[in-house]
Amino acid sequence: MKVGVLALQGAVREHMNILEKCGAEPVAVKKVEQLDDIFGLIIPGGESTTIGKLIRHYGFHEPLMDKGQNGFPLFGTCAGLIVLAKTIEGSEQPHLPLMDIHVQRNAFGRQRESFETDLQIDGVGDTFRAVFIRAPLIVEAGEGVQVLARHNGQIVAARQNNLLAASFHPELTEDTRFHHYFLQMVKAYQHKQPVELT
Repeated sequence: MKVGVLALQGAVREHMNILEKCGAEPVAVKKVEQLDDIFGLIIPGGESTTIGKLIRHYGFHEPLMDKGQNGFPLFGTCAGLIVLAKTIEGSEQPHLPLMDIHVQRNAFGRQRESFETDLQIDGVGDTFRAVFIRAPLIVEAGEGVQVLARHNGQIVAARQNNLLAASFHPELTEDTRFHHYFLQMVKAYQHKQPVELT
C-alpha cells in the first residue's frame, strides 16, 4: 500500500520511517503526477506559510482540492493541520481549505514553549505521547467534524470523513498507533477504487 508524504518542506523522513514501521510503502511526493500512484497523503509539520506557497508553486493546489473533496485520505500534522483548515485566525496565507475547522497558529507559544503530554485519542488509544512544537490549535470545529482528542479542554486532533488532523507530531515518537489509524482510512479508500481491467 503506497502512502505519500508531501516532500516540499518539513518533517518528511520522520513520517516515512513511521509508515515503514506500519508496513506501508512510503513515497516522498515532490511532483503532482505522483498523486496518481498513492492512496493517501500526509502533509507534515514544518512552516505552514511556506508549505502553502509551495503547494501552489508546484501545482498541487487544484489536484489536492479535487482529491480531498472526493474521498482521498489526507492527514495533516502541526503545520499540515493549518494547511487543511478552512480558516486560519488572522491569516490569509495560501492553504487547502478542505476541513471545516478554524485554527490558531502557534497557540501554545513559540519553540521554547514546546512540551510533551499523554493524550486519550478516540479510535487510537489512551496514553498516546504527543509532542507539541509551536503547535496550532483547533479553535472551532464544524458539525461534520469528529473531535478525537483534547488537551486542557482544547481540540488538538480531529477527523472529518477522509480528512485527519493533529496539532502535535505523532511522527516524533516510536508509537505507530496514530499512523495505523490513518492507514485504516487509506485501506477503506483503496478498496473502493475501480478495478483496472487488463
